[in-house]
Amino acid sequence: MRTAGVDLAAEPKGTALAVIDWDDSRASLCELHLGIADNIIVRTAGTVEKLGIDCAFGWPDEFVRFVVAHSSGDQSQPGVDGGMDWRRTLAYRETDREVRKRTGRWPLSVSTDRLGLTAMRCAGLLARISETGIIVDRSGSGVVAEIYPGASLRLWGFSTTGYRTEPTVRKKLLQRIQDAAPWLDLGPFAPQMITSADAFDAVIAALAARSAALGFYEPPEPSVLDRARREGWILLPSGSLTDLLR
Repeated sequence: MRTAGVDLAAEPKGTALAVIDWDDSRASLCELHLGIADNIIVRTAGTVEKLGIDCAFGWPDEFVRFVVAHSSGDQSQPGVDGGMDWRRTLAYRETDREVRKRTGRWPLSVSTDRLGLTAMRCAGLLARISETGIIVDRSGSGVVAEIYPGASLRLWGFSTTGYRTEPTVRKKLLQRIQDAAPWLDLGPFAPQMITSADAFDAVIAALAARSAALGFYEPPEPSVLDRARREGWILLPSGSLTDLLR
C-alpha cells in the first residue's frame, strides 16, 4: 500500500507532500517535497490508496445559507441576534464539533479564520482530482480524505504544544514518534521534518491516511452523512499508531 499526505496552504510555497510505502513489516517515507503545486498533488492522487489533505473540504451549511440569503437580500429569514451561540453555527462544521468532542479543542474555522483562503484552493484542487476520474467524496469514503495532523497526534497520545512553531519541539516529538513506531523509516527526510512544520504535518497526514485506509476512523453517522458530503469530514484516527502496521 502507498499513502500520501498534503499539508495544504493557500499557495504552493507553504504546501508540502509526503508519500509513504507500506509493507508487512515496515513503512518507508519515500518522498517529501515542499513548494507543491496542484498538478503534482493531482498526479499523486492517482498513485496512492489514500491521500490525506490537511484542509477543510467545505463550509458549514448554515454559513452557506446565511451568505446566500444576505447576498440576495432575502428578507424571509428571521433576523439574527449576532450572539456567540449563533455565530458558532456559522463558524463550525459538524465535523469540527466532533473534533471538539473528541479532543477538547476547536479546529480553525473555515468561515472566519484564514483557513478559508486555503479552503478556496482546496475546492479547486478537489475539482481537478475529480476531473481525472477519481471519485471525490468529502465525507472521506473515497481516495481523498480530510485529515487534521494535530488532532491525529493528540489521539495517538502525543503532546502537540508548540510543535508548529518550534523546531526543537518538533525534534523531540519526532523522536517520540520514532520510539513508538520503530518500523517507520524516515530515510534522509528527518532533518527536513524538523526544519519545516509543513513537511512534518505532511508526513503525519500520510500516516493518518494509512489509518483511514485501514478503516481505523469514525465515519459520520447516517444522520449527518449528507451534510458531511457537503461540508467535509475529518477522519480522526480511532486506533493507535502501532495499529498502522498490519
